[in-house]
Amino acid sequence: MLTVLVGNIKGGCGKTTIATHLAASFALAGLRTAIGDCDRQRSALNWLRRRGERTPSIEGLDWSKDVGKPAKGLERLVIDAPAAMHHKDVEDLIDISDIVVVPVLPGAFDEDATAHFLKRLAEVKAVRKNKRVVAIVGNRLRLGTKVSDHLDGFFAQLGFPVVARLRDSQIYPNLAALGQTVLEAPDRRSRDYAAEWAPLLRLVEK
Repeated sequence: MLTVLVGNIKGGCGKTTIATHLAASFALAGLRTAIGDCDRQRSALNWLRRRGERTPSIEGLDWSKDVGKPAKGLERLVIDAPAAMHHKDVEDLIDISDIVVVPVLPGAFDEDATAHFLKRLAEVKAVRKNKRVVAIVGNRLRLGTKVSDHLDGFFAQLGFPVVARLRDSQIYPNLAALGQTVLEAPDRRSRDYAAEWAPLLRLVEK
């Protein structure tokens, strides 16, 4: 089973959006997939409840109080981590994960908070020994702005290059309200945004 942890200590950076899209991608590929929702708001579980019967099935795991054991037979597990992650939480979740995806918004406050989180990650033995893949995803970007362009250089200096860049758009909350993702919606606009996910999806499947 491949397990992907989506985390950052900075709230509002789009962890649930990343987690639900990854889970949808796995489910679309015909893989038995689950989301472990560690956030007290249970946003990922609420998204699952809004999904229609014709969408690929994704199992929901309520881990808002305690991290449990996934069911046998799962092929993909996506963990939506809480914002307030203590050092022990980071270690415990990384211990059961293969890949750590870190979404970050452009801007000094988000970059500083994420840099602090990456420092925590670097102290975890599995990350320090390169036994875990860490992927930075620039989220809600306005391409061509100085703030967005600065993102790549900032994280490259820290040794964590940005692997995917997702534009800011109302299409994401609109589809989330329906329990959908840009990876599943059939319209041309959704397909245009879905193309931006390709580098992250290739990395995860690799």
